[in-house]
Amino acid sequence: MKQPAMKAAIHGMAILAVFASGATLAQEYPAKELHSICNFAAGTGADVLVRYYSDQLSRLINRPVIVDNRPGANGNLATDALAKSKPDGYTIMITPASSTIAAAQHLSKKLPFDPIKDIAPVTTLLRLSFTVVVSASAPHNNVKELAEALKKKPGNGTFGSSNNTGLVGGELYKQLTGLQTTSVPYKSTPQGVIDLLSGQLDFLMADGTFMAGQIKGGKMKILAVTTGSRTSAFPNAPTMAESGFPGYDLGAWWGVVVPAGTPQPIISKLASLVNQISATEETRNFLATTAASDALPGNQAQMAAMIKTDMERWGGYVKLANIEPQ
Repeated sequence: MKQPAMKAAIHGMAILAVFASGATLAQEYPAKELHSICNFAAGTGADVLVRYYSDQLSRLINRPVIVDNRPGANGNLATDALAKSKPDGYTIMITPASSTIAAAQHLSKKLPFDPIKDIAPVTTLLRLSFTVVVSASAPHNNVKELAEALKKKPGNGTFGSSNNTGLVGGELYKQLTGLQTTSVPYKSTPQGVIDLLSGQLDFLMADGTFMAGQIKGGKMKILAVTTGSRTSAFPNAPTMAESGFPGYDLGAWWGVVVPAGTPQPIISKLASLVNQISATEETRNFLATTAASDALPGNQAQMAAMIKTDMERWGGYVKLANIEPQ
């Protein structure tokens, strides 16, 4: 065999070997338990979502999927742990990627991970609205009344949040109303709820998943949702735009990520598994009734594009709200 022909044959065999190896990886995965890292504390709305999808994935693959809660630093601790994990598909993170991945670089002076180089997107899951909530006993019934009440308090009162989306949502509200309200960060939303009910906070900017139960239970009162359109979970709650703040449109979208370097066949297999979960009637009912969110099925390319777009969008939000990176 002549040398060029031999080189071509060897090259072709190498390509076939790569494809065969990839097919084997996809067929064998997963061969053992998975670890599902959660950016937020147990009992939070984020934790509810992570545990639902982890449980559904466990049922689908007939392997344990162990949830590992690592709250702190607006989700950065968990993302850093994921980035440093072995890229073999057995450590995943189900996360509000719009904030924990896309917004992270704008809200932190120095990240221990690179959100593009160290993290690989898998697929999108859902879109989630945030809520402006007060104690059920509060006299105000909309965000304009809340702003007027805060202006009469020394320092314009306080608001709580436990993640990047809540923080930016509150700071945007302050900027649009001219308030100087003090931001109080929490590792978990339940801690903020305790302080709100005890009168130490004036309002919470929190995800709809956790707030749904509090509102239905009569402990909290919802004044508005932060997304540009109303949500099916709170059909009677106006948007911030409807409440007198045109252009206010802020929410969170969720997706699955893995460490960079995870083999593509495994990423594709995991995306397929997750999308199977999202397509079930059980998941649709869960999202509508429990998670206060809407499905957002997708793929790796779509998620990567959304991360890129949101990185630019969040840069504008942070500047508009005059937020100093921490």
